[in-house]
Amino acid sequence: MKTSALRSACFLAACLTATLAVSQQIAPATPLITHDPYFSIWSTTDKLTGSDTTHWTGAPQPLKGIALIDGKPYRFMGLHPETIPAMEQTAASILPTHTHYEFRQSGIILDLTFFTPAFTDDLDLLSRPITYLTWSAKSADAATHRVSILLDVDPVIAVNDRSEKVITSRNQTTLLNVLSVGSRDQRVLNRSGDMVRINWGYFHLAVPKDEDATTSIAPRAVEAFVITGKLPANDSIDMPEAADSTSPHLAAVLDFGSVSGQSVTRHLLVSYTEDFAVQFLQQNLRPYWQRNNLPVEDLLDTSEQQYSTLDTRGQKFDAELAADLKTVGGDHYASLAILAYQQTLAAHALAADANGDPMFFPKENSSNGCIGTVDVIYPAAPFFLFFQPKLLEAELVPVLEYSALARWRFPFAPHDLGQYPLANGQVYGGGEKTEEDQMPVEESGNMLILVDALARAEGNASLAQRYWPQLTKWAEYLQAHGLDPENQLTTDDFAGHVSHNANLSIKAIDALAAYADLAHLLKQEVVAKQYDATARTMAKKWQTMDVEGDHYKLAFNSPGTWSQKYNLIWDQLLDYNLFPRSVRESEFKYYLTRMNRFGLPLDSRADYTKLDWSLWTATLTTNPEQFNAIMDPIDRWIHETPTRVPLSDWYDTKTGKQVGFQARSVVGGVYIKALSDKQLTEKWHRAAAQHN
Repeated sequence: MKTSALRSACFLAACLTATLAVSQQIAPATPLITHDPYFSIWSTTDKLTGSDTTHWTGAPQPLKGIALIDGKPYRFMGLHPETIPAMEQTAASILPTHTHYEFRQSGIILDLTFFTPAFTDDLDLLSRPITYLTWSAKSADAATHRVSILLDVDPVIAVNDRSEKVITSRNQTTLLNVLSVGSRDQRVLNRSGDMVRINWGYFHLAVPKDEDATTSIAPRAVEAFVITGKLPANDSIDMPEAADSTSPHLAAVLDFGSVSGQSVTRHLLVSYTEDFAVQFLQQNLRPYWQRNNLPVEDLLDTSEQQYSTLDTRGQKFDAELAADLKTVGGDHYASLAILAYQQTLAAHALAADANGDPMFFPKENSSNGCIGTVDVIYPAAPFFLFFQPKLLEAELVPVLEYSALARWRFPFAPHDLGQYPLANGQVYGGGEKTEEDQMPVEESGNMLILVDALARAEGNASLAQRYWPQLTKWAEYLQAHGLDPENQLTTDDFAGHVSHNANLSIKAIDALAAYADLAHLLKQEVVAKQYDATARTMAKKWQTMDVEGDHYKLAFNSPGTWSQKYNLIWDQLLDYNLFPRSVRESEFKYYLTRMNRFGLPLDSRADYTKLDWSLWTATLTTNPEQFNAIMDPIDRWIHETPTRVPLSDWYDTKTGKQVGFQARSVVGGVYIKALSDKQLTEKWHRAAAQHN
């Protein structure tokens, strides 16, 4: 498919307008292909040729790109083979649905764009495991140049490691020539874990038949292309082979012909499909896109048919969202929120239950691999409350279903549903066998707050009504244990147990107000008044229990301490009005005295911070200068951190180094600032409602 030079120029202009073009590092790591915890490919260097592409875990998943310009080869993607010179990278930008690179070499300007139509207002599109790669080439020197490009895919993309054997195949759909690779054994949903890759299902490289293209499955496609300009003539698809360096790769060559000042454009699709994505309570669930048994061939052809329309829609979406984010929080905030967009979604799997309804499962990446973790759903919730509350509901329902089972015998909410992708029961803190090392106040508070926030967003409390017995049990637990929590863990469990945790107490108080609000929405006015009065009484006690001079302590019994009171944000956003504004103002003023080069520490115990909570804390103020006092050091960290991984949410505020965690959905919590703008939130809700 060929498009005009005007379209390419307009798209590049949109990229540079929506996100400030940066000549140096644009992100700790750059999202290229991001769909779910298994299909997630990144570049970890400023230049796309500075490293080989990897899975979010850091495991190699090399995509190699070679351009042949007037018979001379140049790399535009991947570090290897280093004997081939790299093209000069002249621009790069990250947008919510597009990642764009520009290269110049030997009289040619080559643009490469990765486009994933991850639109939260369309669950069918969001669930599609499809990314489009588009190249546009034109002459930069008024001369005509012969151009072709090669994309080479290592078969390790379809297995956990190179020791596993893979099989390859060639197929055709109505519109596409398709090369595929998958594991020989296809042990579906065979194991769980954190830093692991999928080893069932199939990766597909799909090239439109109307492109000037050739494809091959061969072990030395790069060498053949560099020497002859062509791919090996015969496929190597006879026997299963280990996914090592000598195994057949999937390769496509796109011929641009003679390129002058008029842009010539080519594209292809990459996809990863599996019959089952998640197991929930021993039932295998299909990916949402496949809930009606849609054949893979139809998925690919439909995606190809809609390519141009979706790309135009994506450009409009990117520009509009970037402008809104800039308006609400400034340039630095917009850049952070845009960077968090793809990562937030790609740490989830969107599946369908037996009725075809969505079930949305977050994976606790780079931690313990838990699935459906409540204190991961909680920090990421602002993203979904802003864009698509239906997705938050699809996260909460599996937790509520599980907690309604007789096997869940505790009076508080669960921590998780299992270990990804097996959501068969809690594994954290002794699982279902013991109360030790669980998070009773944390998770119960999270669930009550989120169910109320969802009811506000959706305009009804039907979910609360459906699961009222569980919510009531959790509210009763918090009424008894929430004001002055015992020696409990919080979501910040890496910091260890803390008795009398003041921020955890705020969460419990907010949660009781949430339960009161839900009771009011369900016309249970006696219950509503009782719990509202309880929450207000607790809030007054909290202020006297925790105050220490000009600020509030980490814990009630810990003089000389302080902490980010990020849980106060719900009192503000949901209009509970339990705590006077003076609490937020005095706390924020104190925080400004504790800033380090790369941000505000989480509390007085260490120099590390949490990215999500820092933005929640920053949103406690309505003063743009105060907000930027926390936001600007975070922007500095993004550009100067020495740790090149998908956005970390746990880092040192003095050195900028990652302490732990990467590629997690909790970065969706940075959308709390956007969510705080009620008019903007209503705008995006209307957009979602119009599509649904």
